[in-house]
Amino acid sequence: MVERRNRRNQALLLAYQSFGLVFGDLSISPLYVYKCTFYGGLKSYQTEDTIFGAFSLIFWTITLLSLIKYMVFVLSADDNGEGGIFALYALLCRHARFSLLPNQQAADEEISNYYGPGDANRNLPGSAFRRLIERRKRSKTALLVLVLVGTSMVITIGVLTPAISVSSSIDGLIAKTSMKHSTVVLIACLLLVGLFVLQHRGTNKVAFLFAPIMILWLLSIATVGMYNIVTWNPRVYQALSPYYIYKFFRDTGKDGWLSLGGILLCITGTEAIFAELGQFTSASIRFAFCCVVYPCLVLQYMGQAAFLSKNFSDLHVSFYASIPGPFFWPVLMMAMLAAMVASQAVIFATFSIVKQCYALGCFPRVKIVHKPRWVLGQIYIPEINWVVMILTLTVTVSFQDTRHIAFAFGLACMTLAFVTTCLMPLVINFVWNRHLIFSVLFILIFGLTEFVFLSSSWTKIPKGGWFTLLLSVIFTLIMYVWHYGIRKKYLYDQHNKVPMKSILTLGPSLGIIKVPGIGLIYTELVSGVPATFTHFLTNLPAFYQVVVFVCCKTVPVPYVPHKERYLIGRIGPKAYRMYRCIIRSGYKDVTKDGDDFEDELVMSIAEFIQMEAEGSGTNPDRSIDGRLAVVKASNKFGTRLSRSISEANFASSSSSGRQTTVTNSKSPALVRLKAEYEQQELPRLSMRRRIQFRPMDKKFREPQVKEELFDLVEAKDAEVAYIVGHGHVKAKRNSTFLKQLVINVGYSFLRKNCRSPAVMLNIPHICLIKVGMNYSV
Repeated sequence: MVERRNRRNQALLLAYQSFGLVFGDLSISPLYVYKCTFYGGLKSYQTEDTIFGAFSLIFWTITLLSLIKYMVFVLSADDNGEGGIFALYALLCRHARFSLLPNQQAADEEISNYYGPGDANRNLPGSAFRRLIERRKRSKTALLVLVLVGTSMVITIGVLTPAISVSSSIDGLIAKTSMKHSTVVLIACLLLVGLFVLQHRGTNKVAFLFAPIMILWLLSIATVGMYNIVTWNPRVYQALSPYYIYKFFRDTGKDGWLSLGGILLCITGTEAIFAELGQFTSASIRFAFCCVVYPCLVLQYMGQAAFLSKNFSDLHVSFYASIPGPFFWPVLMMAMLAAMVASQAVIFATFSIVKQCYALGCFPRVKIVHKPRWVLGQIYIPEINWVVMILTLTVTVSFQDTRHIAFAFGLACMTLAFVTTCLMPLVINFVWNRHLIFSVLFILIFGLTEFVFLSSSWTKIPKGGWFTLLLSVIFTLIMYVWHYGIRKKYLYDQHNKVPMKSILTLGPSLGIIKVPGIGLIYTELVSGVPATFTHFLTNLPAFYQVVVFVCCKTVPVPYVPHKERYLIGRIGPKAYRMYRCIIRSGYKDVTKDGDDFEDELVMSIAEFIQMEAEGSGTNPDRSIDGRLAVVKASNKFGTRLSRSISEANFASSSSSGRQTTVTNSKSPALVRLKAEYEQQELPRLSMRRRIQFRPMDKKFREPQVKEELFDLVEAKDAEVAYIVGHGHVKAKRNSTFLKQLVINVGYSFLRKNCRSPAVMLNIPHICLIKVGMNYSV
């Protein structure tokens, strides 16, 4: 009983918090739906039946698409609690071989959250439809392009939502006062600049205000709606009957179909409900929507219809004209606050989708900021923030009529909803293992309905919709070109990796001079020795005594548990001291500043050495992928190595205080340069935690195990260097003109103008070694 009460209280708390982050965009749509619906030829149909028909369309659109489609079906297609278009794509990639990057491993499927509790039938033979898609590269490419189109629409919505929300919220000043339109645009631009400039500070200090603001806004518009129903036309409830939809199209004909481009604005923001699912739960969002948001919106739209049925001349300012005089200014202030909250939520969703897109190899490298005091999952991307701000200000200033912004906004939202509808049948068939007939029914019911709306919104391309098309095409091309380039580069690395026979014939010394230290060679390959390593040895026949090939890859799951991140293996015999470390992360994992990567890596390798020596191949706590083992971080590390931690100044940690004394082979000039660099970096590194290792006094079955652990500790204390490939990618001479254009122009331009891999991996500049490589793809 107590547990049930706690779950209920937790669901109510999440439902309350969801108002500030999930429902903002949907809740402010009454500001512009009616004035965009009665635009063009429909303005000549100023009858009560036309107004009632428009409201009936709005009511049934919200009911069918927002309530039934999303609340019942789409919210159930979550990926371990996460939602959004990339969550659907990740689900499909896990349950079918849809990914175009061939870096999947059997060990990935043993991650604890790789499959959900409802995936008991995943071992059943796939359908013929599934096998058809898996075998055809074009089908997988088409699926990826579909997802990228949806992603570009999310970014476009992130540009348009602040513009339409803030502009529409202060449009009431024109209706109530004699203020000029240029002055209103200036106020909107100032509010938008302030909104974007403050993004880098996060919202943790003011987030507690978001939910009360949206709740007050919803209650305010519901109250205004009930007042208008009672005051102007109590018979408006009759428009809940679908019969008025029939009368609407019978009377208006083609003009009624064209008006659907305005009707669809009533569901803008519905996709954001699914995208922000990870912050809450399906139950809490359903409760908040069904009990508060849905009835408040219906009352507001019904009230506006009642007012307009008696005041046809106020169609262009329907929302603010319907507000009773004494409540105008309070509602105006609430509208401005609600618009800012809605804009903030959409900007956050834009950052999140770009991060997910980058994690899955579909977006150029950008700086991702996450501060410890921020809530889990909150991030900030400077490049995206300033680009979106510039585009938003451009839209606000350039579009003189907010209805044109709304038409562009509606086209983006409906396209995104249609993409989700196209992905859901695949989820129903491949993930939920339902019969194909259910997928067909879903696409027939919701797909055809959305296609009718989408066809109407395409007619608004000359009236603002062109901006959505232009922006979506640009972002889709950027994402696809980047993904195509890294895929070709990966395939080149995979084809040119060094055979193990050539490594073994060189002997443990590899035919080079070995110096104390650990060399971390970053590669995208999950198997084999990259050509970067041999290219380095060819030009400089010396390397570190311990070699670790590090691969950072993203698994199609939202989060990888920390204890399952490291996949450790050995390359060659033990005497070679060569290891492979695959660091796995989810598409929503955020690397926090200050993570002790070097220390965790050394501890994981040490644990692997001991597990291997103890013959723990039959240990059920780990999984094997060839020679690779999942090393779970735990307190068992203390049985292998002991750690001494001090908060002393960086300069005070000298080699004399280490547990193992190592003769450094660097020249005095290099030592002096490093000392000067450390002195310059002393203010920043003064409180850096210094962790020292030493093998504990323990009897090992094999003396070689203790010797290997000592070598690892000795190398760690000497130096850790990061070796990263710095490649020049170009298309082969016999490639088609289109491929040369994509690789030599598009991909090369993106590589030169994005963040370097060293910055993304947080590699210290003094420890970085770049190896030049030429790629002919």
